[in-house]
Amino acid sequence: MTEQPLWQPAPEQIASTNMTRFAREAALRWGQNFEDYADLHRWSVEAPEEFWLNVWDWTGVIGAGDTEPVVVDRQQMPGARWFPNTRLNFAQNLLRRQDAALALIFQAEDKVTRSISFAELYAQVARLADGLKQAGVVPGDRVCGFMPNMPETVAAMLASASVGAVWSSCSPDFGVQGVLDRFGQISPKVLFSADGYWYNGKTHDSLEKLREITNGLPSLEHTVVVPLISDKPELSSNPGARLITDFETDATQIDFESLPFDHPLYIMYSSGTTGVPKCIVHGAGGSLLKHLVEQQLHVDLRPNDRLFYFTTCGWMMWNWLVSGLASGATVVLYDGSPFFPDGNVVFDLVTREQVGVLGTSAKYIDAIAKAGLRPRETHDLSHVRTILSTGSPLIAESFDYIYDAVSDTACLSSISGGTDIMGCFIGGNPNLPVRRGEIQCPILGMQIEVWNDEGAKVPDGEKGELVCVNAFPSMPIGFWDDPEDSKYKAAYFEKFPGVWCHGDYISVTEHGGIVVFGRSDAVLNPGGVRIGTAEIYRQAERVEQVLESLVIGQQWKGDVRVVLFVRLREGEELDDALRAKICSEIRQNTTPRHVPAKVIQVEDIPRTKSGKIVELAVRKIVHGEPVLNREALANPEALDLFANLPELDV
Repeated sequence: MTEQPLWQPAPEQIASTNMTRFAREAALRWGQNFEDYADLHRWSVEAPEEFWLNVWDWTGVIGAGDTEPVVVDRQQMPGARWFPNTRLNFAQNLLRRQDAALALIFQAEDKVTRSISFAELYAQVARLADGLKQAGVVPGDRVCGFMPNMPETVAAMLASASVGAVWSSCSPDFGVQGVLDRFGQISPKVLFSADGYWYNGKTHDSLEKLREITNGLPSLEHTVVVPLISDKPELSSNPGARLITDFETDATQIDFESLPFDHPLYIMYSSGTTGVPKCIVHGAGGSLLKHLVEQQLHVDLRPNDRLFYFTTCGWMMWNWLVSGLASGATVVLYDGSPFFPDGNVVFDLVTREQVGVLGTSAKYIDAIAKAGLRPRETHDLSHVRTILSTGSPLIAESFDYIYDAVSDTACLSSISGGTDIMGCFIGGNPNLPVRRGEIQCPILGMQIEVWNDEGAKVPDGEKGELVCVNAFPSMPIGFWDDPEDSKYKAAYFEKFPGVWCHGDYISVTEHGGIVVFGRSDAVLNPGGVRIGTAEIYRQAERVEQVLESLVIGQQWKGDVRVVLFVRLREGEELDDALRAKICSEIRQNTTPRHVPAKVIQVEDIPRTKSGKIVELAVRKIVHGEPVLNREALANPEALDLFANLPELDV
């Protein structure tokens, strides 16, 4: 018997969505008949020229030139070229509003709250853009941000994009080497940094780190400091640095550079947990179109909506969030701990600012559930119509928790994609039901399939590799310093030439939803049976005493055995009874193959800056292999907890 949906849009809701209006107008324009979302999606991948041209026109992209042809060499992946005869400017598309409505709302823990209008944002970008030009920045130069998630970061990025420079950012909690591992590869000309930031109630100074960073970047010509933790930062330890007010000019208008569709906009980074991060270059036009599709159609974002995503400037969700300006939405920025002074701080902000679209991570949802928070009983969340979750698979019990304790009227959309594509392969849909444990649908324009290791499509319900078999505009334009595209091709096209293999282990359900079982490179193979790590996490973390877990496959006597590490609630100890309880929960709800051979208690679990646990790095430590880039981790010291464990020798 099929489970009933947890949420179902009412007919009048469906009738009023952007998705419905887009489908209706596209059907008229192109002589189509879309009975349902599956029909619309099929058209979007079978007729990409019609679909992406429709997106360009429907969203009102500001550009010049001929939109025909839409794509050249569309069978080539990589190699397809989109809108080759057009020119645009990414920043111009995000700064189309210049009125008194709020563009940005900012909160830094309990220290700072301020807002900035669209007119004020435009004015600051004008001053910064002219400052960049006066500093000699030309199209293609790199401008970097070592910045908290604050309005000046958005303004600096937009100023960079307006002059055709390439923006790249790290959050200020990165260590010096982690920053140099990233920015050192791309030779920036200008670096923006705040003087510090707050986290968990503590003040962190950034200026000492900044001195070491600037010393390690010989290409740097200008360092710009933004006050946050003090009104007038002391810059004597950073010779040559100047305050943002001294860098800005008195310009009032922006002369937007008109650039090719695929002109580089962002350099993003792979997690870097197994080596120096790869530098992924994204184009302006593809990033813009991808975000417009996801935000206006899949999230149903409208002008004046309040859009919030809990993120830092080191995660691609920051880039995604800021694109909300292109839809005329108010973007809500939060910097700091989501648990200071307690777990209500995010919901205090969402209530006060009447946020309509609330985005966070699966780990955060799990954490507030474990903390026993019931925000719907303590806060007015009536404005929240969409809740987004990403970063790791959202387990079925977290779906239950959201509808029980947070909101029973919001569309809960788990989304999945990545830094690699500046967006999602699979995600939400305001017109479709929400079913527990499932992502609602493939994103428009993305022809995803599930393949086995031999490259054959598997039937619905079977697990396999997430692949995308069609080219799309937000594919990277390349990797930095990769003239033959060898790193790029090795990253996504080595397993199945000409087909994007993303590295996620998934299945498609009977109603077209998608379940993600974890990263395929972390898939366990005990006795040759493939097991997704998320299948084990879901069961282990149902046990009340378990806060979070991490599972690896350990090479053992010619095979692989499953080893589960658990972090327990404070005061709890892993004894034989609790170990048996965890194994029983896993066995009863999966298969005997899923039951770990070892369950080991650890004090902490290593994770990236964006909160993803790092199974591969732990696997390396357990097998005595070096982890080359600890700076990529939020808590690198946690890796040492997994080295030379006597329990793994028997």
